[in-house]
Amino acid sequence: MSGGTQSLFDEALALPPVERAALIEALPASFDPNRRRPVDRQWAVESKKRLDACDRGEMNARPLEDVVRMIKRQ
Repeated sequence: MSGGTQSLFDEALALPPVERAALIEALPASFDPNRRRPVDRQWAVESKKRLDACDRGEMNARPLEDVVRMIKRQ
């Protein structure tokens, strides 16, 4: 890695976990945005299934604040 790339990498490692995850997801998509479409469609279907299961009481959910707190502690 060049010095600039290493510096950028070090900065990325200092980000909170949620921001690092967003960066990890965004970088590969930047090479070919069309490649993400099938994955995005699959996530939309899966999200709907999970939301419907939650509405039917078949799945437990945690408040977002609790999940973010857990991630920040790690």
